[in-house]
Amino acid sequence: MNAEPIRILLVDDHMVVRAGLSQVIGAMPGFTVVAEAENGEEALFLCQRHRPHVVLMDVRMQGMGGVGATEALCRYHPGVRVIGLSTFADGETVGQMLAAGASGFLPKTVSADELADAIRRVHAGETVVGAGCGAPETGAPVPPAGEGDMTLRGQQRRVLALLTKGYTNAEIATYLGISLPTARYHVSAILLKLGVSNRAEAAALAVRNGLVAASDF
Repeated sequence: MNAEPIRILLVDDHMVVRAGLSQVIGAMPGFTVVAEAENGEEALFLCQRHRPHVVLMDVRMQGMGGVGATEALCRYHPGVRVIGLSTFADGETVGQMLAAGASGFLPKTVSADELADAIRRVHAGETVVGAGCGAPETGAPVPPAGEGDMTLRGQQRRVLALLTKGYTNAEIATYLGISLPTARYHVSAILLKLGVSNRAEAAALAVRNGLVAASDF
């Protein structure tokens, strides 16, 4: 029996970009583009209607931009995985998207094979940041605090659990079977999400607020 194809929602305010992505993804086995949106508001509506597995999200758009749309999607559709896809791949932009809940970030110069690999990995629960993207900056703005603001999912929750035990980035990477750069990105994203400036503060906050459990180790 063939596995269900990964359902993808494309969000970009340039029709030519959406058309190009749709053509590239449509030619790949195992993927199907279920809808296209030109802004964040439309993405929220189409996500509710089409239930995609993965959303490819432009960052800078008219109306609701990628950061706000990602935060809303992750809040109201927690099963959806978001990949930021932008020509702006500096550390601040990457950090904002990860803090908003994105599971990955890729530059628009990414190859078709790299895009396909990232979609599969994010769909499987990994966090992927493409080559050429700036490292998230711990000083990057964090989305306003709100209900569920400190909620971490999947791999980041496990990384935080190990961080509270004093694991280094290299030890986290070895323990979880991920690359060192991926471990670093997870830690940076966690600091942004929790609104703290260093690992010690993150660990203290996690213990104080019960953000990790024994099952996360």
